[in-house]
Amino acid sequence: MSRRLTPMIVCLAAVTVFAPARAGFAQQGAARQGGKNQSQSTTPPAGERPISPAEVRKMFDSYALMQAQEQLKISNEQFPKFLMQYKALQELRRKSTQERNQIIQELRKQTGADTVDEAQLKGRLKALHDLEERSHVDVRKAYDELDKLLDVKQQARFRVFEQQMDQRMAQLVARARRSAQPKPVK
Repeated sequence: MSRRLTPMIVCLAAVTVFAPARAGFAQQGAARQGGKNQSQSTTPPAGERPISPAEVRKMFDSYALMQAQEQLKISNEQFPKFLMQYKALQELRRKSTQERNQIIQELRKQTGADTVDEAQLKGRLKALHDLEERSHVDVRKAYDELDKLLDVKQQARFRVFEQQMDQRMAQLVARARRSAQPKPVK
């Protein structure tokens, strides 16, 4: 991967963040024109379809990978193995989070019902506990595999890097949510 791809990935990430804002501005403009365009559909024109969360994730993952190579000073020889292990760690986290969210959603439904089956609740709580235990062990193994590829300085940089990427992702999500909220018309 060359450094020339970094600006492209940054641009893709920017498109991801600002695409919802662009649609919001267009809708506000139509509202300010006195509703002249009310007969038109509110779906975006062809070529301006919304970006799916999966597409956003892929773009951000590509951006993060490029940043990892640069910040960790990963050599071209290290990179293929790092890429494989990094993707495995990310996929493991996503899968664990999805499974956890599904169990939590089931618990929410069960506890919100008029009658509560304690045996079912205990079963779901045990499943949650088992998932958390298994996830912890699997993530630890994934880190161990990554650490085998990296020297001590790179390992430390990787931990700092992950924190930075988590913060950037949270900022992007917050920005996208703010831009997607309807603005009050004055």
